[in-house]
Amino acid sequence: MKSLALLIALALPTTATNVIFMVADDLGYMDVGFNNPNTFYETPNLNALAKQGLRFTAGYAACPVCSPTRSSILTGQYPARTKNTDYFGAPNGYQEQPPDASLNSQNPGKHGNRPLIPAPYLSRLAASHTTIAEAFKAKGYATMHAGKWHLGPAGSSPEDHGFDVNIGGHEAGGPYGGKGYFSPYNNPKLPDGPDGEHLPDRLASEVSKFIVSNKDRPFFIYFPFYSVHTPLMGRADLVKKYQEKKQRLGLKAAFKPESPRENRVVQEHAVYAAMVDAMDEAAGKVLKCLDDNGLADDTIVVFFSDNGGLSTSEGSPTSNLPLRAGKGWTYEGGIREPLVIRWPKTVKAGGTCETPVISTDFFPTLLEACGLAPLPQQHKDGVSFLNLLKNPATKHERAPLFWHYPHWGNQGGIPSGAVRAGNWKLIEFYWKKGFELYDLTNDPGELHNLAATNPAKLAELKTCLENFRKDTGAVLPMANPKHKTPFKTW
Repeated sequence: MKSLALLIALALPTTATNVIFMVADDLGYMDVGFNNPNTFYETPNLNALAKQGLRFTAGYAACPVCSPTRSSILTGQYPARTKNTDYFGAPNGYQEQPPDASLNSQNPGKHGNRPLIPAPYLSRLAASHTTIAEAFKAKGYATMHAGKWHLGPAGSSPEDHGFDVNIGGHEAGGPYGGKGYFSPYNNPKLPDGPDGEHLPDRLASEVSKFIVSNKDRPFFIYFPFYSVHTPLMGRADLVKKYQEKKQRLGLKAAFKPESPRENRVVQEHAVYAAMVDAMDEAAGKVLKCLDDNGLADDTIVVFFSDNGGLSTSEGSPTSNLPLRAGKGWTYEGGIREPLVIRWPKTVKAGGTCETPVISTDFFPTLLEACGLAPLPQQHKDGVSFLNLLKNPATKHERAPLFWHYPHWGNQGGIPSGAVRAGNWKLIEFYWKKGFELYDLTNDPGELHNLAATNPAKLAELKTCLENFRKDTGAVLPMANPKHKTPFKTW
């Protein structure tokens, strides 16, 4: 009988391709030098990665907050379909119901006088999914998770979803224990390092160790940074660096209204800049490890963010201008992300792709790129864009892109859904604001609502959005009967 190792070897392509998938947390599209040469933050390693790979100008997260986008990456499905529509830990009536309760069960009393009761959501990654990690593991890949998980408690941990090794991933949405971004971390999945050790560097070291230990077999590494999520904490040397830079440039904080909040319009936050810088250093450490071990040519490296930059709440540390708003909003500032893919054997260095792609698409793309069979019943909403990696200018056939966020964002966002078809984008706010239609080619900042002047396009995209909700079984918010003027707008 053949050994397990031999059977695995026979199942793999002749030349197996490794994958490292880096996901920043709350990093905005305009926070990185490869998208914004005038950014206040310094990202030399990520800029170099972009020069070596393909930069996407229209890479989208499937949700303007973290857990849903992470779910979409791992499952290849929209959050509306998996029911993972809000960040895990957000107020959720479904969690307070008996286990067999309908997702449509609600408890209006706890929602106060808000006009809409947000839709319930599933606060774990369902075990029925075959995750991208499980798909790679089934083909003999060594699999690692390092960093933020935020996709469920024990029983729905990285180890339960296909990862051989889990460093630092548990149910928390940020480094909230111990000294936060510095050891001791008080993280049940990350042994403390020396006092004051910095979390981004520690995670990069753990990833590098895993690379070295598995350099003779294919690996899939999912490296979702905790950075640059709150708490806002930076290394003292880097904070000092950016305080001096801010003073040298004469920068001052400035805000403009984004009702009901104020939106930061100037990048100058020294602590946030230090966090971006340290994350860039950590990415560089992992990339250097690939080079030092002769693995760069055989490794696909993806760099992405889970939602837009935090610009209207929790310290509002960054600005996404010219994109509108930020995290928690379905405007471009909340969902358009920095995206670079480097793959020396296939991707021409220094290219740019303007074709829109979304986080559901990574699962089928990476399987196809590595010569593995697709899982069409799993990544129902994802479409491989391998053709774009080979030729960014090629025609790419896929359905419109969709968003469904039936919740009140911590950052001021209103429950809404959205669709992008070509260069047109429709946002349907489920309360008060109604429909907003934008031509992103001529108005990337979404300043000119064309819903009243282009009724044909409005009707077309409205139907498209309605069909999406029916197909995915999207759960909508409900009118609050305790609100003084309850109503329903869809």
